[in-house]
Amino acid sequence: MSASVRAAARAMRAVVVREFGGPEVLKVEEVAVPQAEGKQVLIKVSAVGVNPVETYIRSGTHNIKPPLPWTPGCDVAGVVEEVGKEATKFQKGDRVFTRGSVTGAYAEFTVAEEDTTFRLADRLSFQQGAAIGVPYMTAYRALFHRTHGKPGETVLIHGASGGVGLAAVQLAKAHGMVVMGTAGSSEGMELVKKNGAAHVFNHREEGYMDKIMAATAGVGVDLIIEMLANVNLEKDLELLARHGRVGVVGNRGPTQINARAAMTKETSIIGVMLYHMDAKELGETVAALYAGFTQGTLNPVVGREYSLEQAPEAHKDIIETKAMGKVVFTV
Repeated sequence: MSASVRAAARAMRAVVVREFGGPEVLKVEEVAVPQAEGKQVLIKVSAVGVNPVETYIRSGTHNIKPPLPWTPGCDVAGVVEEVGKEATKFQKGDRVFTRGSVTGAYAEFTVAEEDTTFRLADRLSFQQGAAIGVPYMTAYRALFHRTHGKPGETVLIHGASGGVGLAAVQLAKAHGMVVMGTAGSSEGMELVKKNGAAHVFNHREEGYMDKIMAATAGVGVDLIIEMLANVNLEKDLELLARHGRVGVVGNRGPTQINARAAMTKETSIIGVMLYHMDAKELGETVAALYAGFTQGTLNPVVGREYSLEQAPEAHKDIIETKAMGKVVFTV
């Protein structure tokens, strides 16, 4: 039965988690199509972005534990199917993407608040639209709201071949920064360079930090966007220039640092959390991103694509394999 036929019957396919655990708890079920109320919109989903945080929540190890049963996901791209009675920003047929979902994104239809729903630039595919919400908004927040990156500064993006990393590379390049990136494979390095990095390093190679310092003539970098602080934070402090900043976007466990490294050069370690973005910051971010998408300076990179039934495989791969663009479900 097609999605449109099921929608008419008010039923749809969705990934449902009924207990926290490994990837195997992600199961596709037939559930009721949700309804848009108030200032909400119902979206017929074409593509869904998969984010690492969703694997942590699914496992039950994250501090966020949604009530079960739960459908994961927040980044969708698709077409508005219905609007709530108080919604005014969209109408049926509009192409949109989201940075949040009320009912969960791993589904054929999802309900989102209109304030977390945005028009998708005509030049972008739905798969690219699904790669915008968390990756680009996190990258923008890290670079500009939290670490206050400026044109002319040198920025090192650790883990630059993933969804957030590539977004940060493109944003920093468009902002006039000197971009350096790291990746864990020759393919990843090539992808990072293709997206605007002036220098790319393999963080699996012995002595890569020496190469980074050499590329800055021994001065160090002004800014680091860090995707895996538990592995890299101590090294980051050594790589920073005086008054440099580390923006911590990702972390998977405890770490130990020598705080003297921060004292010596008066550097800063700054946490980044997308969901602290206020309405004014969101408006700025969306305006900047939309300009980049329409002008062509920003181009979301889609990596592996999966079906909803392959959700367990997608969750396994996003943690265990080398990042190469944004992982998405095609619905």
